[in-house]
Amino acid sequence: MKPSLQTITIHALAPPKPALGAACNGCGICCAAEPCPVSLALLWPHNTPCRALIWSDAKQRYWCGMVSQPSRFIRWLPQNLDAFASRLFKRWIAADTACDVAVEFSE
Repeated sequence: MKPSLQTITIHALAPPKPALGAACNGCGICCAAEPCPVSLALLWPHNTPCRALIWSDAKQRYWCGMVSQPSRFIRWLPQNLDAFASRLFKRWIAADTACDVAVEFSE
């Protein structure tokens, strides 16, 4: 079977994708290529890149908005529950742990 091809757009200053299993560096490729379980459950429409994918000019990396600012993306979530939701979502998607995106690149 022929592998599927997908084009994603990543910020020019984003760090390169780490090796599979290496520490997350905020390259954003995972969220640009496919919605995570949190996004699929709570964000609509299910587009790529994920609409909660946030670029940080200061840190020169991507962040998950569902982890850093959940109430910004889930309008019905009170801001005082951001810390709780953030911990829950971070654990649910194993954010900032290891790279779990197995992709091949072509230029």
